[in-house]
Amino acid sequence: MIEPARRLLLAFAAAATVAAPMIAAPAVATAQIPYLKVPAAEPKYAAIVVDANSGEVLYAKRADSPRYPASITKVMTLYLVFEALAEGRLKTTDMVTVSPRAAAQAPTKLGLRAGEQISVDDAIRSLCTLSANDMAVALAEKLGGSEQRFAAMMTLRARELGMVNSHFVNANGLPDSRQISSARDIALLSRAVMRDYPQYYSYFSVQQFAFRGRSIRNHNGLLGKMPGVDGLKTGYTNASGYNLAASAVRGGRRLIAVVLGGSSVAARDNNVEDLLVTGFDVLARRDRGEKITLAQNLFEPEPQGMIMRPSIGQGDGEQDGLQIALVNNPAAKPAAAKPAPAKAAAKSKGDYKVQVGAFKSQSLAREQIKIANKKFSKVFAGTDSDVERAGGTYRAQFINMTADEAQSACSTLKSAKAVCMVIKPS
Repeated sequence: MIEPARRLLLAFAAAATVAAPMIAAPAVATAQIPYLKVPAAEPKYAAIVVDANSGEVLYAKRADSPRYPASITKVMTLYLVFEALAEGRLKTTDMVTVSPRAAAQAPTKLGLRAGEQISVDDAIRSLCTLSANDMAVALAEKLGGSEQRFAAMMTLRARELGMVNSHFVNANGLPDSRQISSARDIALLSRAVMRDYPQYYSYFSVQQFAFRGRSIRNHNGLLGKMPGVDGLKTGYTNASGYNLAASAVRGGRRLIAVVLGGSSVAARDNNVEDLLVTGFDVLARRDRGEKITLAQNLFEPEPQGMIMRPSIGQGDGEQDGLQIALVNNPAAKPAAAKPAPAKAAAKSKGDYKVQVGAFKSQSLAREQIKIANKKFSKVFAGTDSDVERAGGTYRAQFINMTADEAQSACSTLKSAKAVCMVIKPS
């Protein structure tokens, strides 16, 4: 592979051009400041670099845009497994029985038959190395009773961790149009695993896993290749492209880099390596007294149009049918609207509703209302909320709004790429 430094094509010079007032570096020739070349033209691409200690974002590109996480989903699955281990609800020596549903998952998988058993420790190792889809479901069923209930637990925990752009419907990341996340959310999750369960983080460093005579290598190609890299997880589907969340330590500092939508394994790995190398260079230069940032304010423009999520049922393993499609229809993209002014008193009562999501459980719907209230406090100030049950779903809604209030609120949410729907009185 080409030496990373040769692939660094001046990120700080670009940042200085775009956000010069924010960068006050000492007198250094522009040509001496490397900048990072990223595949900005690829519509699926998104990336972020975070200082794991402080949480500072050193670099971000489309970090909040919705993306398919693919097998990086398993980091959230493992977060809940680690939580159960830490609380004593689960032991690494406990046995997990493989259900017919788990055994039927699409590759990659460990391949155990229905009724066979595996230890929790081996199941975890299979997730971290092979990215075993069958073992992710087996663990989910062990902890949640069913994968569906476990997925609801995943989404709820994601909200509690601040992952506002994530929604989970399965435990392994196999294609489902409803399962989305973002580069920022995945970085938040990666940091949470290290912070909350450091005693189990070493599972992500396992380079090779021996099971029943098989030797299984970790899919994370940077492990053992780039000094300091000790986790976390890869992911791939046709729809997502090549994903990688990686963390590395250098000079007592830890960085987390997430790249989603890479065009190939090599391109993704090279990009993550470049991001980490550049991030560590920024930290080292700051330690030497330079006032410099790594393009925190350098964002590439979004592709025009909205991401459409085809309706594909849970468990559908056909990856070719799941694609991110860009709609080149200006009318489809809601125009930005001014936030509705905050009101001290309750808003005038009307018959319109604003729905901000529909969920499989009442608790998730109520959690979504809290998040929307917090994120769009001015929009919903003084507005009543309710969870309406419709069949097997629970609708998170803001109610008793006038037509103008509802339309204005929904325009504001949509301009922020939040889910929103105006419900007219029947």
